[in-house]
Amino acid sequence: MITINELRRKYMEFFKSKGHAAISGKSLVPDNDPTVLFTTAGMHPLVPYLLGEPHPAGQRLVNYQKCIRTGDIESVGDASHLTFFEMLGNWSLGDYFKDLAIVMSYEFLTSPAWLGIPAERISVTVFAGEEGVPRDEESAAIWERVGIPRTRIHYLPREDNWWGPAGETGPCGPDSEMFYDTGKAACGPDCRPGCRCGKYVEIWNDVFMQYNKKADGSYEPLARTCVDTGMGIERTVAMLQGRRSVYETEAFSPIIAEIETISGKKYGSDEETDRSFRIIADHTRSSTFVLGDPKAVTPSNVGAGYVLRRLIRRAVRHGKKLGISGLFLDRLAAVVVEKFGEAYPELVENRDRVVTELRAEEEKFLETLQKGEHEFEKMLPGLLKNPQKVMSGRLAFKLYDTYGFPIELTEELASENGMTVGRAEFDEAYKKHQELSRAGSEQVFKGGLADHGEVTTRYHTATHLLQKALRMVLGEHVAQKGSNITAERMRFDFSHPAPMTVEEVKRVEELVNEQIRRDLPVTMQMISLDEAVASGAIALFGEKYGEKVKVYTMGDFSKEVCGGPHVERTGVLGKFVIQKEQSSSAGVRRIRAVLEG
Repeated sequence: MITINELRRKYMEFFKSKGHAAISGKSLVPDNDPTVLFTTAGMHPLVPYLLGEPHPAGQRLVNYQKCIRTGDIESVGDASHLTFFEMLGNWSLGDYFKDLAIVMSYEFLTSPAWLGIPAERISVTVFAGEEGVPRDEESAAIWERVGIPRTRIHYLPREDNWWGPAGETGPCGPDSEMFYDTGKAACGPDCRPGCRCGKYVEIWNDVFMQYNKKADGSYEPLARTCVDTGMGIERTVAMLQGRRSVYETEAFSPIIAEIETISGKKYGSDEETDRSFRIIADHTRSSTFVLGDPKAVTPSNVGAGYVLRRLIRRAVRHGKKLGISGLFLDRLAAVVVEKFGEAYPELVENRDRVVTELRAEEEKFLETLQKGEHEFEKMLPGLLKNPQKVMSGRLAFKLYDTYGFPIELTEELASENGMTVGRAEFDEAYKKHQELSRAGSEQVFKGGLADHGEVTTRYHTATHLLQKALRMVLGEHVAQKGSNITAERMRFDFSHPAPMTVEEVKRVEELVNEQIRRDLPVTMQMISLDEAVASGAIALFGEKYGEKVKVYTMGDFSKEVCGGPHVERTGVLGKFVIQKEQSSSAGVRRIRAVLEG
């Protein structure tokens, strides 16, 4: 029975044997991409290279990437939804295309030397075509040639078998998805891959970037075609092990066993208990990976920090539902580090930060719950005078909005006192709150790289000058801990144990502006990471020694390993102004700055 570690290893070995260079997965926090909070797919860090930029490692690449998707956090708790997941991926950047991609996919899935899935269990989908883009008969013919009969090749529309473009225009194309037949009976005569009855499970997706979408909505063939593929580790292992759920695989079973020990409850006893187990296991695993990331964010009320806070607090709340009292997330995090530390050594390196932040947030939320319960008790005498024994949704939302008190706990306290809660009124108020929050997020993140390339490129270049200036003024211990760039400003997090003085802030600002006035040339070379470090380049965020990397040098001032966009000379940046220097988290400071002119 194949394990997660074996699948990861086999995938890497297979594609390395096919001439692919193994590259490091990237941070969960995207570098200078304000359009998303987390890395959401294996291809996300490779977008610049899929759009034409040469990759230091060549044209054939393979890796495994940690990802987080937060669009349906409330769905986590069922048998399949996850927030954190791992993706396996291989890429062709202008090298091979559909033929070899499909042949390799089929070989890895069915060859006894690799996964050994019976060929008769594999069905595939291809793009059905539409006005302006033909039906993908090429992929269908290749699948038929390798051994998939026409009866198991299905043509599906754009919503199922098309990728991109990332913005309004740009590279895009059809994809071909591979499905495993679980052996369940078909739900009806129209049952096919893509049906949600559970008979077919998608395990792999080959994306073929062969068109450029133009501003007028038409498509033209790309001169340089690319392949981007992805296989979800958890889902594939669950399928290969014959599990009903990803939560029954070793990705989660050790965490669930520890929850059983802490709570005294058994997983598998009833659906509501199992839901709490799954939420705690998923959210703790995700939180551990976020906090253990080289560019870790910490719990806060905005952006990625807010998502992290929400994950931690939802896990704590479901711990209370299981009867757990006191702090417990650090014990679960230790299991995650033990299980995944070999594949992701940053978890081991940052273990102390994971534990410290989880404990602090857990303690803070328990205080929040106490305050909410206290406020409820103050409201109770008035509520009990209501002959209908109904607490208004407006009051319930006030507890949620003001004190962070979960509606489920409000309903629980109300029930203990013989009352119900006006849930429809609460849901309406909550929906309005979500819409306002979403609108605010869209304003915060509207300055994405796709829409404001020139401005964000200037800001990204300025981060190099800022980091070097900080190291000169504060010391060599300074290291970037994260950055966020919009079209309006830059935010830069760095390691430093104390607030900067007014004089230090002024000196850093002066150093950056001095380099801008000098109009330094910005040059790039591709060398191995060990050569880059030996030459004095700053290197962060998980690349492995021996890998080819891009080193950007700015005159005689800054040298740094980086894959982001840069201007050609520092003179175009404008005046650098630090607006604020403040704490980000323990041992990490944050600078907010703008470029004027």
